Amino acid sequence: MDFQLPGEDDPRRLEVREWLAAHPKPSGRVLAEAGYVTPHWPRPWGLDADPVHQLIIDDELRRAQVRRPNNPIAIGWAGPTILHAGSDEQKDRYLFGMLSGEEFWCQLFSEPDAGSDLASLTTRAVRDGDEWVVNGQKIWTSGAQFAKYGILIARTDPDAPKREGISYFICPMDTPGIEIRPIKEMTGVELFNEVFFTDVRLPAANLVGQANDGWRLAKVTLGNERVSLSSGGVLWGSGPTAADLIDAIRATGPVGDATLRQEIARVHTQARIIDLIRMRTISATLHGRPPGPEASVRKLLADEHGQHVMALARNFVGAEAMLEPPPGGAGLADPIWQYGLLFAQALTIGGGTWAVQRNIIGERVLGLPSEPG
Repeated sequence: MDFQLPGEDDPRRLEVREWLAAHPKPSGRVLAEAGYVTPHWPRPWGLDADPVHQLIIDDELRRAQVRRPNNPIAIGWAGPTILHAGSDEQKDRYLFGMLSGEEFWCQLFSEPDAGSDLASLTTRAVRDGDEWVVNGQKIWTSGAQFAKYGILIARTDPDAPKREGISYFICPMDTPGIEIRPIKEMTGVELFNEVFFTDVRLPAANLVGQANDGWRLAKVTLGNERVSLSSGGVLWGSGPTAADLIDAIRATGPVGDATLRQEIARVHTQARIIDLIRMRTISATLHGRPPGPEASVRKLLADEHGQHVMALARNFVGAEAMLEPPPGGAGLADPIWQYGLLFAQALTIGGGTWAVQRNIIGERVLGLPSEPG
C-alpha cells in the first residue's frame, strides 16, 4: 500500500467543506445535483472525479455525518450500466431519480434454475411491434415489493448460444402482468421476493443497448465496483462491525474463558486482514493499476468473517442468545445481533456461493484448470 490523502488545506477538500457549510442537511436530490452521490461519474451526474478526489469527498461527507441515499441496486449496478450503454433519453429519465433515492430499483436476474449459472435463464422476451412481451419467473429479488423499476435480463433469441441470446431491459414494477410474492426469511423479514411475468408488455424504448447484447451488459452490472473509504458492516456492508462486537464485549469486563478470548482474537485478526486487503485495492486504483487477486479474495473472506462475528456474539451471550431481545436494547442486547446471526447464514450463498467464489479464485487468480464441462 502506498497512498496518503491530501492534507486539510487541499482546495478540493475546502470546496467540499464550503458546500457542506451552505448545505448542512442536504436532501438526496441536492446531493445528486451537486455530483456528490457518485463523484466519479461524468457530469452532470458526477464530477468526473479521479480516485483521490472521490476519497476526499467520501472523507468530508463522513466527517459531516452526511449520508448518501440508500439505493444500492440503482446506484451500484443499474446506473453504471445505463451510463455505459443506455440511450440519452434513458440517462435523462432515470439517472437523477436513482442518485437522489427518489426511485428505488431492484435486480431481476436470478431464476429458480439459473442462479450460479445465470446464463441458463429461461425468462423470454418476444418482440411484438413497439413492445417486448415478457413471460417467466425471477427469484431472490431484493426489495421488489418496494421498487419502482427493475433491471431485467431475458432471453430474446432462444436459438442463439445461451450467452448470446439475452437482452437487458428497464422494467417498471407496476406494469400489468407482474406478480410479486415476498419470501419470509427466518429472520422474520421479507427482503427477497419471487417475481412472475405473465404477458408483461415493455416498450421497445426500455431495451438497454442492443438486442441480444444483454449478457455483456449483465457482466458490466455485476462487475461494477466503486472506490470508497467506508468499510461497512459485516452483513454485506450493513449492520455492526467486528469492532462494534469487541467494544461491546470489552464493556462487560475481562473475558475469563480462554476459548472465547481466542475467538475474539481470531475475529479481530480477520477484520484487520480484510481491511488491509481493501486498502490495497484502493492503493492499486489510485496508482492506475487494476485490482489484483485481493479483489477476488475479499468477498470470500468478508462473507465468512460476517458469520464468525455473529457466531462469536451468540457464544459470548450464551443461553440468553436463544431469547428474543427487547426493543431498544444496548450493546449485545440490541436486536441487531439476533437478526444478524440469522441473516449471516445467507452471506456465503447470496451474490455467488462460497463454492463459486473458490472456483473463480482457483481459475482466474491461481490459473488452475476449469472444472470438466
